[in-house]
Amino acid sequence: MALSIVRRATRCRLRRGIRPLTTDPPRGVQNPTPRVFSGIQPTGIPHLGNYLGALQSWVSLQEEFSSVLYSIVDLHSITVPQNPDALRDSVLDMTACLLACGVNPAKSCLFQQSQVPEHAQLGWILSCLTSLPRLRHLPQWKMKSESQKNEGSVGLFTYPVLQAADILLYLSTHVPVGDDQAQHLQLTQDLARIFNYQYGEFFPIPRALMGSSKKIRSLRDPLVKMSKSDPHTLATVRLTDTPDEIVMKFRKAVTDFTSEVTYDPEKRPGVSNMVAIHSAVTGLSPEEVVKQSRGLETAQYKHVVAEAVITKLTPIREEVHRLRGDKGFLREVLTRGTHRARELAAPVYDKVCRIIGLR
Repeated sequence: MALSIVRRATRCRLRRGIRPLTTDPPRGVQNPTPRVFSGIQPTGIPHLGNYLGALQSWVSLQEEFSSVLYSIVDLHSITVPQNPDALRDSVLDMTACLLACGVNPAKSCLFQQSQVPEHAQLGWILSCLTSLPRLRHLPQWKMKSESQKNEGSVGLFTYPVLQAADILLYLSTHVPVGDDQAQHLQLTQDLARIFNYQYGEFFPIPRALMGSSKKIRSLRDPLVKMSKSDPHTLATVRLTDTPDEIVMKFRKAVTDFTSEVTYDPEKRPGVSNMVAIHSAVTGLSPEEVVKQSRGLETAQYKHVVAEAVITKLTPIREEVHRLRGDKGFLREVLTRGTHRARELAAPVYDKVCRIIGLR
């Protein structure tokens, strides 16, 4: 009865658009150790939007928090078909990219999700606390299932519960998220509350760390986000693109027929995307970028932005190529990270099992 009341309250909050309160830690979890958790799927080389929107902040969070975990979430990646050999290589490629971007295994725990079995085990327990209507509320299920002609797998439907397990397994207190992941974090918060309500206070309620970078849009369609899965080869700038490839992609980028450089995302999304990228890679404000670009036509400005992106990405690209040549080192980094993650995860999962009566 009590559990159904919590669920009804959760559904009401969603309908009213009210976010769950996350100001105070729950009673019984007194002053939990501040801990950051985030994950990334090994589904191709990260692109410029991934780097500016998430990975840069991952690096800075290592300096702000004493306990940080970053996971290559390969279990999430198999919600859609994967080639086994390609998946194995992608895990190592992602490891190389994260290290090249500045993720430091001495300051954070970098590990492969599937090698810590407690993720899936806690995911099952949390799935038993999750209603079907609650998952149907999540927009990404609708979007992804429609892209698969309404034949999405059970794993695709329930993967937000596994996301919740990823976070709660480490008693995480902070999660860096973008706008498109906010509802998934709300599910995590609600599942922590449901568990705490039914079994007593145990899980901290994780708080969102919202990124400050501008959203990076597709170079071919500035109305949508830059995406690894975009079929148009000129739409996405990847971290391993060569300078020539970057110049070509920006030269072909969609803007408009006005030559002046201005920042107006509503009326001039294409040019504004150029300004947002330029701002993000240089650290200048959009207003400063526009001021510096006075007198330039759009075609000239595209080249300026391309050069700024090349300057930013060249050291990363070179380090990725160097690291990809040492797979033994990459595997060693993941092995050490997995060992540390299991040290943290095992006692939490053991206590969950004891709390609910499995041990």
